[in-house]
Amino acid sequence: MGGAAAMVALAAGAAGAASSGSAKAAAEPSLKLVAGSTDVTLERYPEGGVFLDLGTHLVAGRKPVEVRATRKSYGDPIVANQFVAGKPKALPPGSVTSFAGLGKFLRLTITDATGKKVYDRDQTTCLNGEGSRTRPDAPATSPYPEGCGANPFTLGSVWGLQAGWSANTVAYDGTEVDLPNGKYTAKLTINKTYRDYFKIGAYDSTVSLNVTVKDAEDCGPGHTEGCRQAGPQASKLVASEARASAVPESTPKPHAQRPTGKASVPKGPKPDLRSLPAWQIGVVPGEAGTPDADKDFLQFSANVWNAGPSPLVLDGFRQKGKDLMDAYQYFYDTKGKEVGYQKTGTMEWDARDGHHHWHFTDFARYSLLNATQTEVVRSQKEAFCLAATDAIDYTVKNANWHPSNTDLHTACGNQGSLSVREVLDVGSGDTYVQSLPGQSFDVTDLPNGTYFVQVVANPEKRLFEENLNNNVSLRKVILGGTKHHRTVKVPPVQLVDAP
Repeated sequence: MGGAAAMVALAAGAAGAASSGSAKAAAEPSLKLVAGSTDVTLERYPEGGVFLDLGTHLVAGRKPVEVRATRKSYGDPIVANQFVAGKPKALPPGSVTSFAGLGKFLRLTITDATGKKVYDRDQTTCLNGEGSRTRPDAPATSPYPEGCGANPFTLGSVWGLQAGWSANTVAYDGTEVDLPNGKYTAKLTINKTYRDYFKIGAYDSTVSLNVTVKDAEDCGPGHTEGCRQAGPQASKLVASEARASAVPESTPKPHAQRPTGKASVPKGPKPDLRSLPAWQIGVVPGEAGTPDADKDFLQFSANVWNAGPSPLVLDGFRQKGKDLMDAYQYFYDTKGKEVGYQKTGTMEWDARDGHHHWHFTDFARYSLLNATQTEVVRSQKEAFCLAATDAIDYTVKNANWHPSNTDLHTACGNQGSLSVREVLDVGSGDTYVQSLPGQSFDVTDLPNGTYFVQVVANPEKRLFEENLNNNVSLRKVILGGTKHHRTVKVPPVQLVDAP
């Protein structure tokens, strides 16, 4: 029996046993640790070692397990609560220190054939990990988001396990361990803090496995049968596919034609676009063999997100014979019914390598300011394909935990498109990495000193929002060094140190 099938059968058997009597059902823990198989084979790769996916899962009992983690500002610590019947119950102090999940939830110990410990470490656990239904009477879908990956400036996350669903306990931090080929014993235990909090007994909080490590099969050309993608990315992809297929899309479907009737901007909910501080900031030389080879560029990542309470929904309709579309913003009432529209700019076709899709113009603007906050360089990035690439705060009102477009190739059309719909859902943001010349800042001739990376959402105020007073962010940077040896220091933003 395969690992997943064994886990399902094991969990289903436990559910059946619990249903045999009310006393047993009442005693079922809210969470339990289950192994797909007690015998696991892990593959060792020449570069990177062994990825510790042991096929172990957390399984929810008769009720969902939901945790929400938030911080008021970047100067405040993260506060996490379990929500039981809609009411918050604080998690133990210090248990959640990042948006990666439940900190130090598990302890994984691996011993070799001689009994020597070769690995002994606490592990953060994501309730939104790869999972599935584990018993016939479990709900058909899970409402919770996919994964616990976080932008460094995330403000709020929702993690959860649907009743009767599982979550793979594998750590998604890219950890690979240098284990030689051979036989091992692995013991995985829910740590005492969480055992006490969730009231999990000893039997349901520990699993032991026999582990065999062997060289990976040749996955080169002509040898793909039986091979798998190495590392945590494979599991991330599976998790995303499993959860996304279980939950229907909620974004209104695009119109087939331009809107008709009188344009209006009705009262009621609107999106609220906010810019995050820039991150992933560094100085790099221009590419050798190009006209920019003698220059230095300040690269960075920037994100504009939608704090809601309404999604940003834009339809573009092509002007006849032109690589240009007229863009319309739609408005919705509190029940999600479309109640109005307004023309709000244009979309343009971008034929450059790496793009090849339709961009909405003037969604954001990036500038480098000097110490007096006067603009000295402006990015040429002026048009954007909107996508919900990052979960920024899924605790805000009307946040969509399952946005339908999460990468740049899902909704931005092709050169033959007559219309496109671009959406930025509530709670999500759109990250752009500014690494190309023209989009990154040319700092070749700038003197050393203090500067600010400025990110402005909706710079021309063409989009209709709840609030236009929270659209600007600044990130301080300090340039140093000499030409082609420039340095940059990036001070933290309060408690967030994300250079």
